[in-house]
Formats: sequence, C-alpha cells, structure tokens
Amino acid sequence: MHSYPIGTSGHAWGAAEIALWRSQQSKQRSYSDHVLSAIELLCGRFDVIRYGEVVYGTESFPLMAVRSMDWQVALPSVLITGGVHGYETSGVHGALQFLDSLALAYAGQVNLLVVPCVSPWAYERIQRWNFDAVDPNRSFRRTSSVKESAALMNLIEPIRGQFAMHIDLHETTDTDESEFRPALAARDGKVFEPSPIPDGFYLVDDQANPQPAFQASIIEAVQRVTHIAAADQKAELIGCKTVSLGVIRYDVRALGLCTGITSAKFTTTTEVYPDSQSATHDQCIAAQVTAICAGVDFILKSGKK
Repeated sequence: MHSYPIGTSGHAWGAAEIALWRSQQSKQRSYSDHVLSAIELLCGRFDVIRYGEVVYGTESFPLMAVRSMDWQVALPSVLITGGVHGYETSGVHGALQFLDSLALAYAGQVNLLVVPCVSPWAYERIQRWNFDAVDPNRSFRRTSSVKESAALMNLIEPIRGQFAMHIDLHETTDTDESEFRPALAARDGKVFEPSPIPDGFYLVDDQANPQPAFQASIIEAVQRVTHIAAADQKAELIGCKTVSLGVIRYDVRALGLCTGITSAKFTTTTEVYPDSQSATHDQCIAAQVTAICAGVDFILKSGKK
C-alpha cells in the first residue's frame, strides 16, 4: 500500500496538512515568461482579454484569454482550454502553438476563444491542484469557490450557449500514479488504489452526450502524429471501459469537469502521455494542436453551429 508522507491514514487532511503540503510546493517555471509573453505576441492578431486574477499570498496571476478579433454570432464558436491542471504542459503550449501558427487559418469560419492556462499557480509549480490543494477540474460547478474554475465559468457565461465545440487539453503522466493520485487518497482519507497509466493518446467523451464520430475524427488525425493508447486486459483505460479505439466516457457535469461548462454539442478532453518512450515533447504538443484542428474541421464539415 502506498504511504503518502503527509497526513494520517484513514483521516482527511485539515488546515495543518494543507499548509504542510503547500510549503513543499516550489516555483519551478515562470507563467510570465512562458505564457504571458507568448500571449503578448498575439496582440494585433487577436483580441487579448484579461478575464480575472487569482491572488495567493503575495503572488498574483492575471488570467488571460485570446479570442477572434471579428467575432460573428452567425459563425460556430469554439472554446479551447489548457492548463486546467497546471502540470500538464503540452496542453498549455499546444493551445499557444495553435494560436500562433494555425488559428488565423480559421478566421471567418469559426469564432475562437482560447484560454491557454487556466491554473497559473499550478503551472509554475508543476502541480495538479491549486494553492488550496483543490483540483480545478473537479470544481466546475455553479457554486464553485475555486477561483480558477469560477473565473473561467464567469468568462464564458454570457456566450455559453453559442459554443458548438469545446476541447480541453490534458495529459496523463507517470506522476499521476507516483504523486497525484496518492496525494488525493491521502487528502481525502482514503486508500490509494493503483491504476496503470495508458501509454499513448486518448480522449474522454461526455457520457450524457456521446459523439462517437467527432471523437473518432480526432483519433484518426492524431494517430498520424503519435500513437493511440491501447486498452488494458480489462478493455479499460484508467479504470474506465473503452467505447472505441482511444476513447472513454465520463459523466462530465456530475464530476465537475471543464468540458461540462458550455452547452456545446461537441466536447472532448484530450489526454497525451508525455512520459512514453515512443513520444517526444514536440510530438505531445503536435498531438494537442492536431486534435484542435481535427475537431474544428469536423464541426465545419458537419455544418453544425
């Protein structure tokens, strides 16, 4: 049984354990240098919006979104989010690379709203949780007190009914099993149950609104860039039954996941595996960019608004 170094087995964390956990998180990279500077270079090509700020102690982080300059209600709208989990690097940089290199090719065809890094404190610390030891991607609920999640929901609320598609860019890493899932079990006073990490790319569809053709179109495109995760001996990925090659389904709204925040018909969560021996850092970013483009191309071909 995995023993996490913070807390007492069978007991959920209190304020002291959270404070201890927080004291062990150190800044390892710069949100300003890696993300804000890249967004600044997009000014003039897109509208850049500061939609909020999170303040933790003496640190403050502006929350930034990038959107099409000529937003047209008659066009289908696409929401792209990355960095909901700050440690999932290719999601952040995939969103930024898409904006810099390919997004303008869709001008006049779709409206784009891109939030490259939802959780900047966690991005700097290569962490899953925010400052309060809470997972933003289980906190997208109407009454959410999680700053990062609430700010994103407030951003999209006036136009949440306009979206045809939402793609949320994630990774599944080896540290999910070595650090983040054990920490979650310890925080909640539960027993850690090991689960194998899939080797390759996969998608999470919405159980309440399954869109198999949409998911399949993304898998088909991404497998030209990197390999797709094979199901395990139970025909599962991360403990969930596969419904097709590289696709599982979650009840996204019940779980408070990011892909439940709009009324978009077409939604998905990407999961890249950056620790694979068969994929490079650049391939992981390319997989995210390819997934975005495949999703947008699908809704354009489908004619759905």
